[in-house]
Amino acid sequence: MTAQAGVRPAPAEDTQNEQIEVTGKRRSAADTERARLREVPGGTSVVDQALVQKGRVFTSQDILAFQPGVYAQSSGGGDGLKISIRGSGLQTGTNYFRQGIYILFDGLPVTGPGGTPYELFEPLGLDYTAVLRGANAFNVGSVDLGGAIDYHTKTGYTSLPAEARYEFGSFGYQKEQLSSGKVVGALDYYVSLTNSYRTGYQDQTRATSTGVVANLGYQITPDISTRFYLRYRQTQNEYPGFLTSTQIAKDPTVAQAPYSQGYYGSNRIQPGSTWVGNKTSFRLDDRSKLDVGFVYHNYPIDIRSTNFDAVWGYDDVTASAQYTRRDDLFGHDSNTTIGFFSTTHVHGFQETRARILTGSLAKVPFGALLRRADYEGSDNNLHIGNDTNIWRGLWLTSGLSTLYARRAAYLTYPVQTGPSLYKESLDLAPRGGLRYVLTPHIQLYGNVSRTVEPPNDWEFLTGPTYASGPLTGLNASAKKLRNETALTWEIGTSGQAWNNEWSVSYYHSDVRNELLNVSTAASLATGAVTYGNASPTTHQGVETSLDTTLWRRGHTRLWLRQSYTFSQFNYKHDVQLGSNQLPGIPRHFYQGEIRLDLPGGFYGAFNAQVSSSIPIDYANTDYTRPYHIFGATIGYDDAPRGRQVFVNFQNIADKHYAAIVSPTLNDKGVPGAFLQPGDGFGVFGGVAFGFR
Repeated sequence: MTAQAGVRPAPAEDTQNEQIEVTGKRRSAADTERARLREVPGGTSVVDQALVQKGRVFTSQDILAFQPGVYAQSSGGGDGLKISIRGSGLQTGTNYFRQGIYILFDGLPVTGPGGTPYELFEPLGLDYTAVLRGANAFNVGSVDLGGAIDYHTKTGYTSLPAEARYEFGSFGYQKEQLSSGKVVGALDYYVSLTNSYRTGYQDQTRATSTGVVANLGYQITPDISTRFYLRYRQTQNEYPGFLTSTQIAKDPTVAQAPYSQGYYGSNRIQPGSTWVGNKTSFRLDDRSKLDVGFVYHNYPIDIRSTNFDAVWGYDDVTASAQYTRRDDLFGHDSNTTIGFFSTTHVHGFQETRARILTGSLAKVPFGALLRRADYEGSDNNLHIGNDTNIWRGLWLTSGLSTLYARRAAYLTYPVQTGPSLYKESLDLAPRGGLRYVLTPHIQLYGNVSRTVEPPNDWEFLTGPTYASGPLTGLNASAKKLRNETALTWEIGTSGQAWNNEWSVSYYHSDVRNELLNVSTAASLATGAVTYGNASPTTHQGVETSLDTTLWRRGHTRLWLRQSYTFSQFNYKHDVQLGSNQLPGIPRHFYQGEIRLDLPGGFYGAFNAQVSSSIPIDYANTDYTRPYHIFGATIGYDDAPRGRQVFVNFQNIADKHYAAIVSPTLNDKGVPGAFLQPGDGFGVFGGVAFGFR
């Protein structure tokens, strides 16, 4: 793929390892990233934003569709997706900090000791997104079971001077974007302003957001460049509670009582989250490069979904350094990476205040402080990796990460009723792999790795709950949790041949101390935390993607893209649960789309999403119903001039299905309310205009 007209080439230090096509034109940033990730002996993928924006772009679910190994589902149209890779964070529902996946913006971390807040994840304004599954995210500082997702923003080199976009459709959906990017001598900038509103398919799911994404780059010298990043966003998402399987089958648009009666007026407010970063690159010589980064991240949250008002405040700082070098080692190509990522809480707290004055709160003043918890913590990852061509097309990958993590959680108000917690840990995460380049376009690979995941700091306050008084049902003390670890081996292949582009990986993980959460009616009603370490579990699966050109003539192309993920997550002879399947994720998940691209920029597509049933409880007595939903898109795209129009049809058959499962222990044959539905039939449209 060649560069689009009007898109300027980036400075030399940003593309020093980039291969140039015979046309002399620069490839897109997404294609360059794909070429780089082919050096990783494991499952990776790259999402080109240009393809994503040929339809509605509302949440990260629209970005992460069709990615093998990735389960990303939204309920109610909010940003709090359920995202899982290889079973990471499978136990949590929506509106939780994400865990098990290391998430970055432009190579700089968002994830910290408290997990990953999601309110800054505006899906417009991106250039591409890299998905590195499992330990294949080693070089970006991740040692998480699920790997990493790295969102890359447009710059002045990859954007138009001015662009406007407007999306609209069912469920009161409206979204506006104004953006501008330009190169002025040695300086370039990009800024994107967005605003969105949606009344919602389900009652109590109104969602609003307003934000800005911006960056400013400067070429200081031919060998030194720096770029500053800013993300700021305000969001508000109403909360509908959970439904049973029967309720979803009958009418998924209703909210759970008492939310359905407007009694709680429940919502989650992010009054203004800020992420500010800088990355400075030094090209030391023709073979080596040093990137130094810094991030400040502030994310206040106000959760009003129960009788209590939970006010959270976090400030994180991150420092990073990444040294890369290409050498000739005894006549063999050798690539080395040394990196350090450190994220620390400046401070973190959660205050619980009286909101609905009934029951045990009947005699408490409105807004009275009932409980305060304070959190401290840091994650420090030092890693070194090497990739050496040891014989012809055979490459040996080796690496070692050292993770030092610190966590502290304690109650400071009203009184300390149980032990607080302070925990330090030092873990090693080695990695080894082989990659054989069979032809320039086909390769085989295999790897063995260890991953480590400390609990989020707030998860430690998962001890006994208050049995009486205004705090009835809330956690009263901290509980010791161990780090989750896993030993994983993976084999697979990727390549291009015979009008096909494919990726196939099989992985097997032996997991120890898996961090799991159990939802109950009482915990969902109070917001209590119920985390614990599981007995040994096994995660294994197959991740496949296949893009096939079915027919091509001139600029007309008919092609099929498919993604299928098989996931088998089980206990290993648990005393109570035997070899039961872990709840929260379907065993079979398929997404497919057939597309027709016509001359002049016209296109049409028809897609399908198919899911098997999902266990709702750890006892495996209750399951969601399997489902298949269909969608279609028609449109026109003149990318060089930024002109676009599309119509998007989703869930054409108006299928009722459960998109989110918040697992419980044992339904005992009586289905409980632990599910959130996906959207019904909707029609959406969009237009975009670019200006020079």
